[in-house]
Amino acid sequence: MPRKIVPRLSNASLIAACIALGLGVTHSQPASAQFSKGYGGYGGYGGYGGYGGSKKYNQYDDDYYSDSGKSFSNDRGDMVPFKRTGVPLLAVVGLDSQRVTIYDGTGKVLVQSPVSTGATGYETPAGIFSVVQKKPVHNSNLYQDGNMPFMQRITWTGIALHAGVLPGYAASHGCVRMPIDFAQRLFDLTDVGMRVLIVRNDIGLAEFDHPKLLKSTAARVDLPGRQGSARSVPVGSAEHLQLLKTASTTKTSEAEAAGRKATEARRAATKKAGDSESAAKALAAAETAQARADTQLKDAERALETINATAASTPEAVKPEAIKQAETAKEKAAARLAEADGQLQNARTQVQAKAAAATAAEDEAKAAEDARDVALDAAAEAERRTLPVSVFISRKTQRYYIRQGYKPVLEGPVTIQDADKPLGSYVFTALGGNEARVRWSVVSMYGADKQKPNPEPVAERISQRKGEPRRNVEPLSTDVDGAKEALDRITMPEAVQRISSVLLPGSSLIISDEGLSIETGKDTDFVVVMSGEPQGALKIRQRQPMPSDGWGGGYSNSPFGGGFFKW
Repeated sequence: MPRKIVPRLSNASLIAACIALGLGVTHSQPASAQFSKGYGGYGGYGGYGGYGGSKKYNQYDDDYYSDSGKSFSNDRGDMVPFKRTGVPLLAVVGLDSQRVTIYDGTGKVLVQSPVSTGATGYETPAGIFSVVQKKPVHNSNLYQDGNMPFMQRITWTGIALHAGVLPGYAASHGCVRMPIDFAQRLFDLTDVGMRVLIVRNDIGLAEFDHPKLLKSTAARVDLPGRQGSARSVPVGSAEHLQLLKTASTTKTSEAEAAGRKATEARRAATKKAGDSESAAKALAAAETAQARADTQLKDAERALETINATAASTPEAVKPEAIKQAETAKEKAAARLAEADGQLQNARTQVQAKAAAATAAEDEAKAAEDARDVALDAAAEAERRTLPVSVFISRKTQRYYIRQGYKPVLEGPVTIQDADKPLGSYVFTALGGNEARVRWSVVSMYGADKQKPNPEPVAERISQRKGEPRRNVEPLSTDVDGAKEALDRITMPEAVQRISSVLLPGSSLIISDEGLSIETGKDTDFVVVMSGEPQGALKIRQRQPMPSDGWGGGYSNSPFGGGFFKW
């Protein structure tokens, strides 16, 4: 099967892809239910009023689709991912333990907190997600007065992490509720792009290494302000990241300057074009005036000829004054024609000069705009190089997929040994630090004991009756051996191996028996849902495939085309 390729994104494409998608549907208890009681000192949080019942709602984001069926955005000023360093890299939500563990960029536990996930029928789906939007104040469009503070969305159909009441068991409509102090603290720490793993049984992260995992290499980085100058630094090192950010800032400044120059050049070209148009109108008027003067002279000449002929044949019929008047009229007409000829010649000269100036100004404007486009493309490229890369390998489709900054980059076939046998599901994440090489971590979606998915609803596995305190469940060990076996069976495509030149902390490799969820689409990283687990929250938010906008909501029919994306 041929490899599908995506052309390099222009800056305009990046901007367009980052414009807002609107408020989302998030199933959750109304605010009065979340904050009116059982929440310590936050019983009156925000002064929320009484619950007024449910209302008819759009099961997608409020603005996810326009009337025409095409997706658009209205609320994405906060949708610029991966802008800071030292932020949390990974969140693991254990459905059995009702606990979230946050890992920092070095793979160490940063903080933990109790949570409340989806109740029976609204089960929070086990799977691989990432934060796609953050809003400190968010209102659900499912419930009236459904405020969800410090919302961090992980699906565009409405599943999110947010502050809410924690009764001690799974009780939400699919979201992951957190204590408000913790939700606010986490909100301040995270960026869009943080990976969120929701696992049936709490799993711990493990450091990992394997020959097939991408290794950091020495990268040639252009030094800002020094044309043609570059030096080699370890990929992913602090120096490398700083150089990339500096280069991005420099390229952005250059693009802004080029944009201003292009705007000024276009303004000048517009003025010159107007001057040329005015000169053309003046020429037309001069041609009309010259033609009229020429006609008047010819009329005067004919009148004088007639009088002279009459005077020659019948002298007594023509008075000398009449002959004098005809001669004077002819002289005046000749003078007017001479003046009109001069004005016409001047108008023609002006037209030529103004047209030449307009053409030159237009050429300058086009050159400036071309230079602006090149600068914007260079700025987009420099910005892209600061973003982690995500690779997904699916046994179900036997294909690999690559995204960067939530944008599709490339996909193609992958060879898997014994493809009819399960691989498991694993998330490998490149860690940061001061090391010269990138370190890797792994989290398996199931524990090392190879336990099979339990069809029993999550809420019932956690507590036999509402109000029963949650158990202190110890996290299972990641299935490191299974991860090694999975990598051993995969032949890494050349395109994936080339990513080593842009391998930054936060980059990830996901291997799974599953295919991509329909939640994977515009402005998301890869979303992979564990098919053997309850998915109540997704079922009540059933999403239809997005209308194709040239990228496609899914990969199976994605019309990727163009040149290879420049690494």
